[in-house]
Amino acid sequence: MTERDAIRRIARKAQASNPRLIAGIGDDCAIWRSAAGEDLVFTTDFLLEGVHFTRPLYSAPDIGHKALARGLSDIAAMGASPQFCLLSLALAPNCDQRWMDSFYAGLLKLAKKFDTTLAGGDLSHADRVLCDIVVCGSVPRGKALRRDGARLGDLIFVSGPLGRDWREYRRPVPRIEFGLSIRAIATSCIDITDGLSLDLHRLCEASGVGAEVDCVPVRKGATLEQALGAGEDYELLWTMPDGAAAPKGSIRIGRITRDDGIFLQGQPLEARGYDHLQQ
Repeated sequence: MTERDAIRRIARKAQASNPRLIAGIGDDCAIWRSAAGEDLVFTTDFLLEGVHFTRPLYSAPDIGHKALARGLSDIAAMGASPQFCLLSLALAPNCDQRWMDSFYAGLLKLAKKFDTTLAGGDLSHADRVLCDIVVCGSVPRGKALRRDGARLGDLIFVSGPLGRDWREYRRPVPRIEFGLSIRAIATSCIDITDGLSLDLHRLCEASGVGAEVDCVPVRKGATLEQALGAGEDYELLWTMPDGAAAPKGSIRIGRITRDDGIFLQGQPLEARGYDHLQQ
């Protein structure tokens, strides 16, 4: 199979029909027509064999699904609606045409669920599977959720119990609908993919505040340490003013305080989690 053949196969499978996609797979660049009154948000994320997944524990559809899920989780944290994605994929020597077709089947199934157009990307080869996803989302102008908006007295929430095992969580579901549901009330937001402890520190640092965590919702079968630092939860961590009505499924875990540290039940909470440069 040549690169030209592969691109044609991918284009046929993607079958993009979004009217905002003026040019896509098969051209040098994708052309996307932005609507008036909106902001576009962009994110990029790696999914690397030996770092984020192993084969054969992860099937080809699992890997395709998770490659897109990582980017969609960032879009959810912005309170945005996904629009299109670009994928650069390097195939390992033992990844044949069937493997590639299965990979894109997994990616495109998730893309269809969230109305996300595969607009293009790149193909290459390497000694292991390497994926680089770019996802674009849209949000009404000035309404994107950010990490730097938490204020003194805000309540802290998560969108679900924590403590996933990345080896078992092969097809995470990004919290797109939940992100949209809190866009009008949240003051800040971040997705939890590197661990509650580390991601809370990031949110508080960006906002110039501290936090007091009263409780941590631990998923059945997980430990508190996994909930605090294992990552791969794909839930949202967010803040809102006291007195606002939180949507169904929200779990309150604490309150924003002055910038004098982050504490769990009165004890300092270290920024432990998945640091990509410290593994």
